Amino acid sequence: MSPTKSDTLRVPGASLYYKVRGSGPLLLILQGGDGDAEGSNGIADHLVDHYTVVTYDRRGLSRSKLDDLAQPPRLETHSDDAHRLLAALTTEPVFVLGNSIGALIGLDLVARHSEQVRTLVAHEPPALELLPDAERTHVVRAQEDVEETYRREGVAAAMRKGLANIGLNFEDREPDVVLPQPTSQRAANLEFFRTHDAPAAHRYRLDIAALQAAATRIVPAGGRTSREIWTHHSAEALADRLGTEFVEFPGGHNGHVLHPRAFAARLRDVLGDEQGK
Repeated sequence: MSPTKSDTLRVPGASLYYKVRGSGPLLLILQGGDGDAEGSNGIADHLVDHYTVVTYDRRGLSRSKLDDLAQPPRLETHSDDAHRLLAALTTEPVFVLGNSIGALIGLDLVARHSEQVRTLVAHEPPALELLPDAERTHVVRAQEDVEETYRREGVAAAMRKGLANIGLNFEDREPDVVLPQPTSQRAANLEFFRTHDAPAAHRYRLDIAALQAAATRIVPAGGRTSREIWTHHSAEALADRLGTEFVEFPGGHNGHVLHPRAFAARLRDVLGDEQGK
């Protein structure tokens, strides 16, 4: 296994901090929520013997600083950042795992730069437009309630409601998983996510035609314990729209964090047929 390397990449309007560790085919992890380059440490530890794992702080989080705080990123901005990071690291198509908002970023990356992505595992993308009308209306109202809670009571109360809406249960985890402790940086990341990235994800709409035309293998995925949650349903609907297989992973919406060992094993299984090609 190669030692961990970290660096920064200059992109329009920001500097991206990223980490590279492991050996083998390159695997980019696009973290969900407020997760930064360390947010996938648990699963990365179980992947580095098989893949060169790349993680990074999305712009606005932790060490990836914005030039102008008055110019918050759109989801397409995050997708362009991922494109530029991959272009700086390799000329070959890579594996990508995207979780939640990271799955949306991965799908936009494929829609715009499919030549860079060999396989995308899109785990529970919050794609509202794929839901049936009644469920979409219910989810939109729940999101509006979260936004109102944020304005009235602050980020902590809003995140509690938001996590409840995606059925996140921190007790459902592998025995050796240690939950992250609150820090001032985590609080800042949560504030940025709730203020900028969550609304950007809500506004974003998939380019289904581009995804259908892409040569990339797209694997919509959902958590085994989140079958009643709308993000799981959106992943199933995406599989239907693309005419591709839907795959379940251990845990729920945040399974890669709470079940890193089992999630990594399932990911290796899903990607296994393509290794060495």
